[in-house]
Amino acid sequence: MVYRPSTNEQRTKITMKVALITGITGQDGSYLAELLLEKGYMVHGIKRRSSLFNTNRIDHLYQDPHDPDQRLKLHYGDLTDAMNLTRIIQECQPDEIYNLGAMSHVAVSFDTPEYVGNVDGLGTLRILEAVRILGLEKKTRIYQASTSELYGGMPENKNSRGFYDESSPFYPRSPYGVAKIYGFWITKNYREAYNMFACNGILFNHESPRRGETFVTRKITRAVAKIALGLQEKVFLGNLEAKRDWGHAKDYVRMMWMILQADKPEDWVIATGVTTTVRDFVRMAFSEVGIDVEFKGEGVDEKAYVRACNHKGFQVAIGKEVLSVDPSYFRPTEVDLLIGDPSKAKNKLGWVPEYDLASLVKDMIEGDVEIMKKDVVLLKAGHEILKQLE
Repeated sequence: MVYRPSTNEQRTKITMKVALITGITGQDGSYLAELLLEKGYMVHGIKRRSSLFNTNRIDHLYQDPHDPDQRLKLHYGDLTDAMNLTRIIQECQPDEIYNLGAMSHVAVSFDTPEYVGNVDGLGTLRILEAVRILGLEKKTRIYQASTSELYGGMPENKNSRGFYDESSPFYPRSPYGVAKIYGFWITKNYREAYNMFACNGILFNHESPRRGETFVTRKITRAVAKIALGLQEKVFLGNLEAKRDWGHAKDYVRMMWMILQADKPEDWVIATGVTTTVRDFVRMAFSEVGIDVEFKGEGVDEKAYVRACNHKGFQVAIGKEVLSVDPSYFRPTEVDLLIGDPSKAKNKLGWVPEYDLASLVKDMIEGDVEIMKKDVVLLKAGHEILKQLE
């Protein structure tokens, strides 16, 4: 659906807030763009140049550049290019900047540590410094997307209630976490040194039907949908014991906006306060298609088998092996458990998540089943379907 501003929105265009989103084509960026447009913002987004279309998550928001009432504008840019970022910020004169752009795949960060440091760490500095150089310290509020990977899952660093909060010490255990810790501290430093309204949102894991296909939750829901439809035999995963605090991206981007509406700049944990193993996420995903699975074995020998199949639309053989562990997916340094304490966000800003884990899994499975049904139609018509790398 093409977004069209109302007559009232057109009248207030002169006074509307302006937001700039890095990473607008990603999961969080797309949901945030929707939210800000609904709130009457003029939204600018930065996207990297690609020879392939890479805007599928925001295509439904597209407006023709010739539209006189255009409220979504994209700019080619990159967090590694300081001059480019400075020019875009100068042109946009944003009231709010949401720095969501990053190389955010933890496992891949071990393969590309220098690139991750340049984008996730120094990219944050480039935005802060551009705002300072342009004299926008008093005008522009900045949200920096931080991460629960800062904590590293060290049990001794939890608070007295057994959670990680805004005061918990950091111990990153991946190049991604290390790069993000620089982004966290340089944001805090610029806030204190230049009196900038710059905030860190320490986001715990947040998912959705728009999650990247290689992240573990989306990998699971896509595989479950394919297995249920007869398109895939089984899925290979890594550490099934890992525990994560999973929320819905829609809830988390709403909190991002709330952070920049606060009276003063602070750092905030965004989490659900509930942790779940990867194994249980798998169980929940299969349950959404009427398949009950049981796990047998331990460690790298653990496998999952179909114990019951109770959905007339998805018939998978009882006893079929649908999951195996592949040690190549283990991280060099594993983070075993992450659970956040959202008390500050709830008590000071009134943030309340609308989704629990069950409704998140349901949302993701329904989305992936609809996507995979298209492949079933193609196969029945005699066409080939794409085989994508994980």
